[in-house]
Amino acid sequence: MRTYKQLTYEQRCQIAVLNGTDMTQQEMADAMGTSQATISRELRRNRSQRGYRHKRAQQLADERRHSAAKAVKMTESMIEVVEAKLCEKWSPEQVSGWLLDERGERLSHERIYQHIWVDKASGGELYTHLRRQEKMYQKRCNGKRSRGQIRNRVGIEERPDIVDAKSRIGDWEIDTVIGKGHGGALVTIVERATQFTLVANVPNKSAEAVTEATIELLKPYGSALRTITADNDKEFAYHEQLTEELVAAVYFARPYHSWERGLNENTNGLLRQYWPKSTDFKQVTDEKVASVVFQLNERPRKTLGFKTPADLMHNYLAAQAA
Repeated sequence: MRTYKQLTYEQRCQIAVLNGTDMTQQEMADAMGTSQATISRELRRNRSQRGYRHKRAQQLADERRHSAAKAVKMTESMIEVVEAKLCEKWSPEQVSGWLLDERGERLSHERIYQHIWVDKASGGELYTHLRRQEKMYQKRCNGKRSRGQIRNRVGIEERPDIVDAKSRIGDWEIDTVIGKGHGGALVTIVERATQFTLVANVPNKSAEAVTEATIELLKPYGSALRTITADNDKEFAYHEQLTEELVAAVYFARPYHSWERGLNENTNGLLRQYWPKSTDFKQVTDEKVASVVFQLNERPRKTLGFKTPADLMHNYLAAQAA
């Protein structure tokens, strides 16, 4: 059984020296008799604005160890709050971050998972609110769908590099989620920097229906609209109309490169928690869609420092209007 050992001050001195050479992380690890992962983690976690310095690295490590949370006993009131948030489809990490930020209570997401599995073993249903519910990841089929060429499409390779950095607000990704037997569809749009989500229920995935819904969703966010990135499905064939109506450039990801719209793909996965693939969206009301979107936008996100997409977008729009 492997045990993790903290790096010593002397080892950090050695890392600082080796890091100033042309050695790779693997070569540094070999020279020190440790793993490449240890070197990578140390350089990532204990680097300061002036680079990796052994004294500052040791100070950061000591501070982190000192402030590390001890095991927390879940009180009845805490259990009640945790279970309520889980039932709202919050992830254990989101619950953990919210507890610390809003209530100053330290509870690791691992401890919350333990609570979920104990609940499941006793016949509880908390686990059903998790996104994956312990299901094995299913690889996508390698077979390729035949697509017609979208007229006058502009490829993602022409999209400004600043979009990749997610350093500004106004760059959106768009997709559709199809119901069982093509029973309706959802148009899903996500802003890359804030993860703010917009969703509309449409009767079908025709270009006419999707274009109309997209314009209606994005019109109120004109001051936060710069680019839209779509996949190559035919429902986005009227991209030139979107550009004209919304004054936003539309770019298309490379075929079969879903990771180029990774945030949108992830958001669609969150929506599938509420509506599995057996859902007929023609039976889903607009009120239900609005309720789910509200929940998604009000969830604190770890990647946003446990801020909510709704707050980030609201603050940006307010600043633009001032």
